[in-house]
Amino acid sequence: MNYGHPLIFGVALATGSTEPDSVLDRALLAERLGFDLLAFDDSAPDDSSPTTAGLDHATLLAWIAGTTDRIGLLAQLAVDPSGFPAVAARAAASLDLLSGGRVTVALGAESTADAAESAESAEVAEETLDIIRRMWAVGERGTVRYTGDVFRVNGAQPGPAPAHDVPLLIHGGTPQLVRLAAEKADGWLTEVHGSGFASFAASNRLLDETASAAGRDPREVRRLVTIRGTFSNTRNSFLSGAASDWVNDLLPLVIDHGASAILLASDDDAVLQRFASEVIPALREAVTSALPQPASTARVRRSAAIAKRREGIRYDAVPPLLADAAIEPGDFGYARVKSTYLRGGSPGLVLPVHTPAEVAAALEFAREHPELPLSIRSGGHGISGRSTNDGGIVINLSNMNSIDVIDEQTRRVRIEPGARWMDIAAVLAPYGWALSSGDYGGVGVGGLATAGGVGFLGREHGLTIDHLRSVEMVLADGSLVRASDTENPDLFWAVRGAGASFGIVTAFEFEVDEVGDVGWAQLGLDATDTAGFLETWGHLSETAPRDTTSFLIMGPPRSGQPAVAQIMAMVDSSDPDTIVERLQPFANISPLYSQSVQLTSYAAVMANAQGESNGGQGQPVTRTGLLEHITPEFAAAAARLISSGIVYFFQIRAVGGAISDVHPDATAYAHRNANFSVVAFGSNRQRLDAAWEALYPFFDGIYLSFETDTRPERLADAFPPKTLTRLRELKARFDPNHVFRDNFPITAATSPTPSNATLTEATS
Repeated sequence: MNYGHPLIFGVALATGSTEPDSVLDRALLAERLGFDLLAFDDSAPDDSSPTTAGLDHATLLAWIAGTTDRIGLLAQLAVDPSGFPAVAARAAASLDLLSGGRVTVALGAESTADAAESAESAEVAEETLDIIRRMWAVGERGTVRYTGDVFRVNGAQPGPAPAHDVPLLIHGGTPQLVRLAAEKADGWLTEVHGSGFASFAASNRLLDETASAAGRDPREVRRLVTIRGTFSNTRNSFLSGAASDWVNDLLPLVIDHGASAILLASDDDAVLQRFASEVIPALREAVTSALPQPASTARVRRSAAIAKRREGIRYDAVPPLLADAAIEPGDFGYARVKSTYLRGGSPGLVLPVHTPAEVAAALEFAREHPELPLSIRSGGHGISGRSTNDGGIVINLSNMNSIDVIDEQTRRVRIEPGARWMDIAAVLAPYGWALSSGDYGGVGVGGLATAGGVGFLGREHGLTIDHLRSVEMVLADGSLVRASDTENPDLFWAVRGAGASFGIVTAFEFEVDEVGDVGWAQLGLDATDTAGFLETWGHLSETAPRDTTSFLIMGPPRSGQPAVAQIMAMVDSSDPDTIVERLQPFANISPLYSQSVQLTSYAAVMANAQGESNGGQGQPVTRTGLLEHITPEFAAAAARLISSGIVYFFQIRAVGGAISDVHPDATAYAHRNANFSVVAFGSNRQRLDAAWEALYPFFDGIYLSFETDTRPERLADAFPPKTLTRLRELKARFDPNHVFRDNFPITAATSPTPSNATLTEATS
């Protein structure tokens, strides 16, 4: 039978009787000829000189990987009871990462007639396979421990994770190895020749029967065959004759026995070229004609992955547009997407999307599961944002990350929601532009640009949302619309400050600022008199020229050490004297422990994200508030909180300036009178909430992006009554069924207006 897999072709090259340069030349030829996979042929006679014999295959494959661009690389590992599977796992994963996800691994053993030896080889192969898989399970907590009859691993650090879901094959024809392939592997590799055709068919039947008995779909196990042959003018035997004879010999392998990969073992360039030009296209055509339906490109999930599916999700109904990219709890890559930067998660399904059409399809699927949590993720850094969940659906926008300058004269830039702010800053820098955007370059655009955007250029240039000129977004009903001051203006008003409740923005258009080099300072100062320090810093920040924006960070003092405050300040000026003049008052607040002052670019400051992954655990515990002035009373209360040990991170960001120039009714972000944004992180929800009560009376509003207290009254803190009333009315128009409800949900007012009453559809 045929298992519906696309047919691919490879080459198996000899290494023992060939000069190393010839191996490389032949590998490059194979790639040029269009072969899909490259392997090594161990069965070729080894009659080479000592200087070229016995080349280490792992080293040779890495050498070839660095020279080729596309061809897949089959790393064949001989199973050996004296080997080191954990080391082999790291090597294979490293090669996969360095080659851009081109590696397949085959675990092989020599065929033997001795039943005991065959059983032992299969046992070694099985334990090797188990250890490799555990070493690649980077998202699971703890070290790798394994106790088998052959191998033991005592606390190895897992990783690195390969770049893609590396197929693990079993190479060999003994019944024990065939059964192992059927029960645990992703494929079975064996050699087929004329006299052994019946043996291959019998082993293939054994594989199917064993897989079914183990609860696996036989389609999970791909069949790969190595062949040998010669081209001649006369038909002599299996794979000996004209190209048409080869096609006739190989067609039953594919049609009747399900081979989906054919590897030609040859070191004859003419044979490789003729096979590529005459056999491959003719065999593909013959297979297409013989099969009742074309081969499927859809992946077949492992039974082990299917077993990890969560209740309540109709996995088999995922739209075809999304099915191949969808990530389930048992899939490779789930560990990379289940959590966010700060928050641990275990969603039932993650749907990566690349286009607005895919966003709409994902949203339609989510609407079919109204009882499940729905999370929207751009960069996955949100403190408050519920961009992961437990058992629900995540729509992941991180692949929608293009950054395009669309009009240099008006400084208009179109940015997709998954782009990171450090990458945006890098794109804008050559133009002499910048867009104020928080304080960490690894943050994604989507969440920040729909909530506010308090950054290092805020007092001079305003919030990120103040530079927004239009958005394209998918609404709750799946429609794609454009919103601006002139198109769907009510929706545009809501998006700037409460966007998470109204739809999924698929593109932002900003008008960015002209910003040259800036002064960037990081100062460490004595804060023994914490209250006095806070009050002085607050006064200086509030009265500083608008070109200066500073943030302050403190934590509880360490035992036996003085309290220390860190000030990060940016001066929007390229003049050294101006920079020093602006920063000197801050440096004079108290004794200075450390200082770094640079004349640099905004892009350089934002390039502060380092090879991170979204591997958060637990739930962040924060409280936040917007403050007009740092009064002596507030400073004293904040000092008591900092010294209490209840918080481990306390930050105040200077706002005001240009942010306050915008009328409170102009956007859903209405608390424009604030000069400071305060956030505190703690480790205990109850203790932090109780301690926060002492500070709460000083605040007038909160910044929802930093708030994790989900009690309903937080909405009243975030939005003044007039603003909240308008938001509820708009919610009734644009999302009356509360599709977007997982991030400080705004409930709809009664008597909703039809959501498409005045909408303008997006045309781009």
